[in-house]
Amino acid sequence: MMTNNDIFKKLRVALMLRDDQIIEILELVDFRITKSELGAFFRDEKHENYMECGDQVLRNFLNALVIHLRGTKENPKNPNDVLAKHKAQIPSKEGSKERPEFKAKPRDEEKSRGDEAPSKSRPATKSTKKKEYPKGNSKPQVVEKVKFNFGKNKKS
Repeated sequence: MMTNNDIFKKLRVALMLRDDQIIEILELVDFRITKSELGAFFRDEKHENYMECGDQVLRNFLNALVIHLRGTKENPKNPNDVLAKHKAQIPSKEGSKERPEFKAKPRDEEKSRGDEAPSKSRPATKSTKKKEYPKGNSKPQVVEKVKFNFGKNKKS
């Protein structure tokens, strides 16, 4: 069964909300919470400052989230616009656009290196040969044939 903390975490991730945005959303229904109290909900259960998210906090968050996404009767909003705004506020990783994309070199360029001339006599692909075994023996014997008597005396 999912706990209130699990539900709160999944909502936070799905909506891509930061702590300060959650605090602003909760203020829409006049529910005030500090950043440290909010952070305690998202900690590991074994952490000493972990706190269980109560029903009141989750209920107020869900009610405030409805107002945040849909707006009020007097001032309605489009939820898709609000979610798009959240996506736009997420900072992109630095250097992600500056780094050139990796492109694999064609096979011929890999074979022709600057320090040695490519060999024309070699085939492009290696052909695999089957190992030839002596006649009558399809596989080499790894272990010699040994008869074990498992501690029983040999009858004469």
